[in-house]
Amino acid sequence: MVIYHFVGLDHVQLAAPSGCETEARKFFGKILGLPEVPKPKSLQGRGGVWFQCGAQQIHIGVQSDFSPAKKAHPAFILDNLAGLKKRLLQQGIQVIGDDLLEGIDRFFVNDPFGNRLEFLEKQKD
Repeated sequence: MVIYHFVGLDHVQLAAPSGCETEARKFFGKILGLPEVPKPKSLQGRGGVWFQCGAQQIHIGVQSDFSPAKKAHPAFILDNLAGLKKRLLQQGIQVIGDDLLEGIDRFFVNDPFGNRLEFLEKQKD
């Protein structure tokens, strides 16, 4: 019998249309403030762009028959969720509030490609 355990997540991949790199860098890099991670040379020809998010990465990958993820989504944990919300609103990005989880402040946005993203912060006592 093989014994194993999960250590965590390495990355989450979000799909985007061909030519997405400039808009992905603007949204994920400049607006959200995530540092870009160089893609391995063996994968650079596929397009897309990668970002560091804490110990994990967000990979924006090109999909030829792209359709945005409307339900499935990554959820980002933050300190100072209100600060990010203010920044997004200043950039003209629609923020969709949600208060359904007790003890959690959270909201949703769509990335430039229509993928759903969740941002959350545990309420302090």
